Amino acid sequence: MDELIDVPAGLNGVAAAETAIGTVHGDEGFYHYREYDATELARSVGLEDVWYLFDRGALPTPAERSAFRDDLAARRHAPAALDALVAAVADVGGAPLAQLRTMLSAAASPLGLAPMLDLSPAERREQALMIAAVVPVLLGALHRASSGRPPVDVDDRLDHAAAYLHAVTGTPPEPHHARALEQYLILTIDHGFNASTFTGRVAASTGADLADVVCAAIGALAGPLHGGAPSRALDALDAIETPERAGDWVRGEVAAGRRIMGFGHAVYRAPDPRSALLREVAVGLGGELVERAVAIETEILMALSELKPDRPLPSNVEFYAGVIMESVGLPRSMFTPTFAVSRTIGWVYHALEQAAVGKLIRPAARYVGPAPRRPVAAPMPV
Repeated sequence: MDELIDVPAGLNGVAAAETAIGTVHGDEGFYHYREYDATELARSVGLEDVWYLFDRGALPTPAERSAFRDDLAARRHAPAALDALVAAVADVGGAPLAQLRTMLSAAASPLGLAPMLDLSPAERREQALMIAAVVPVLLGALHRASSGRPPVDVDDRLDHAAAYLHAVTGTPPEPHHARALEQYLILTIDHGFNASTFTGRVAASTGADLADVVCAAIGALAGPLHGGAPSRALDALDAIETPERAGDWVRGEVAAGRRIMGFGHAVYRAPDPRSALLREVAVGLGGELVERAVAIETEILMALSELKPDRPLPSNVEFYAGVIMESVGLPRSMFTPTFAVSRTIGWVYHALEQAAVGKLIRPAARYVGPAPRRPVAAPMPV
């Protein structure tokens, strides 16, 4: 056997693959998509522009953006064969992401998906666009069916973020609500080799179809230590109630050994740049929830600084993500699924990269169990 290489727990600091999509500079508090600062993209352009950057490697001209936007809008129309599946999956019940996994597995055939190993690069790209475009529609339809409401008709006039908000709420969104959600989606399309992206790339390395890739990634995203944090951060705001109670609440949670959701990050040692922008977006939306969140954040940061002076735990993306999503009308059950709407775009382009490499991801494990018996005893004759 080849000599095994010991790596840190969680593969921290291990480069497992190469990517041209983007990366995170945790010590600097900076991350980028290709050559562009991701937070500046969220400030200055729309989701379709950033999606085009992932797809083509450059930001679009106005004409290219218009054509790409129309192409994505057309792809949001799911095949009619999926209508019965939506009703059946919703009737079974379960968490929205679990429903989406079931839906995508069942939808692979109606969507015409095939193992990426058997497809040309152009065919893979077509299927990547289709999956990322249809996921928001499926989530909206599943959410509404689960509460006994019919799906909304896809409105091709809406941009991707607005179309998703419409699909969930059934109401054409206010432009400033759609823009706030769009900025959150742009900020979360990709973020290095996080758990869900890496899981998706492992599935892609087997030559699986893109539904399998996205389902694998969703399984990782569903965990509360990954995509499940925004709703828990908002639950914490509810538990704290007022800024005056925040310090004691934090001390109680830390004493009990529980994580403070919405604070600290596995990669960032400097402040999370996504949090700073989302705070601005939330303040722009205004309202009682935002005012309370800003005040409570200040108190939590002070308490954490006192309790853990040697370990900075600044606010991360999840703290204001939940505030924004609730402010624009999304129910908490849809917070992590909304994360999946943007991250699916990142997942499928990582899958295309991995498929182009053509190498199976197959690490080894260091065995630490009891010593094997050699030779294995032959079975007793009957």
